[in-house]
Amino acid sequence: MIVVDLTYDRPDLLEQAAEVLHARMPEGWPDLAAARDEVDAALDPARIARAVVVGSTLLGWAAANERYTDHVWEIHPLVVRADRERSGVGRTLVRDLEDRVRAMGIHTMFVGSDDELGLTSLAGVDLYPDVIGHLARLQNLRAHPLGFYRRLGYSVIGVMPDANGFGQHDIYLARRLVPPS
Repeated sequence: MIVVDLTYDRPDLLEQAAEVLHARMPEGWPDLAAARDEVDAALDPARIARAVVVGSTLLGWAAANERYTDHVWEIHPLVVRADRERSGVGRTLVRDLEDRVRAMGIHTMFVGSDDELGLTSLAGVDLYPDVIGHLARLQNLRAHPLGFYRRLGYSVIGVMPDANGFGQHDIYLARRLVPPS
């Protein structure tokens, strides 16, 4: 298992990246064309796109981009083949991206993790007018990725209510990569 850059000179990996993105997250990428567009966007030179591979098989991939100049980067997307979940692929990708942006002097990494599938206590709930109160009572009901990110040291920092339609919120998590000076 090695981590490699996703690049145009590996079209086989790019197609596998699109296939796994569509297969695992059809709510965000409903067809292969949309998934291919996302993979293409991840190859922007201003972004980082990395994949975990064994031989010529892609096990998962992730991308990151700068959100607040010289301070904060975002992981988007992160996806792992279903048959490789809980095998360290996701953790390897997150740690790799963190190491790369930390080396650039970036001190915070964040991720938005949608709840379009009703996996948390926020699903289907009208968060207004007490958004922060609902967030304080957030529970992971059915294997939402926020559990994965929390195990990697990420903290819940907020929520965007109704980001994907009523009751389908985007939960934000972040992690400090370097101690404050």
